[in-house]
Amino acid sequence: MLVSVGNRPPKAAMLVAQRIVRDVVRGGLKPGDLLPPERTMLETYETGRGTLREALRLLEFQGVITLKPGPRGGPVLLDPDATHLASTVVLLMQLKQAPFRTIVEVRSALEPMISSLAAARITPDALTELGATIDQMRHHLGDQHTFLDANKRFHDIIAWSSGNALFGYIVDSLLGIMDGTIIGIDYPSPRRAAILKAHESIFDAIKTGDQDEAETRMRTHIDEYVRYAKRKFPELLDEDIQWDRTLP
Repeated sequence: MLVSVGNRPPKAAMLVAQRIVRDVVRGGLKPGDLLPPERTMLETYETGRGTLREALRLLEFQGVITLKPGPRGGPVLLDPDATHLASTVVLLMQLKQAPFRTIVEVRSALEPMISSLAAARITPDALTELGATIDQMRHHLGDQHTFLDANKRFHDIIAWSSGNALFGYIVDSLLGIMDGTIIGIDYPSPRRAAILKAHESIFDAIKTGDQDEAETRMRTHIDEYVRYAKRKFPELLDEDIQWDRTLP
């Protein structure tokens, strides 16, 4: 399907970019594979050099490829992460003057269901990674930065383990703002200990494949987070998310 705005046809470069992506999927290319050289793509897509290069820049901007310099270089396929999606989501939130509680509501709605799916679909390798995040949190309970990095990874692994790529990208795109630290929410030692205990409980439910319990425990965990934020930082929940505060 071609992307257009209203009745305006898509630009030539967008059409070429879409054809490149379609051919990448059909060809079964993997991250790290080199796309065909420029002269081949010029013939394949029957386009001009300027249009082709603009199409490649579009794909590069979206994190789909990187342009490797040199005589043996060219466009190299990447495994896109949610960085570009995250930037767009936060920008749109700022333009809509959406407060931080918007993120809280999304978490409350989605994460319990995601945890239920993860309990049924998580792979042994992902389960091992999930357990490692708990070990990291336990061993760095006194270091909020390291602790919260592991906390984010915990939720990310569960999202991707749902087996639903869209859930994975949604949670992945929100990781940088999900805990509220960018707007000033803080997590003292007692709160970090409570988070660790909740994660251990959720992990146990996922490990045993108990979907109902995984959903219930994640919902309890998110509800506790909401109560904590409302009690300690009520004014911050109504603060708008700022695009520039989430950029790396």
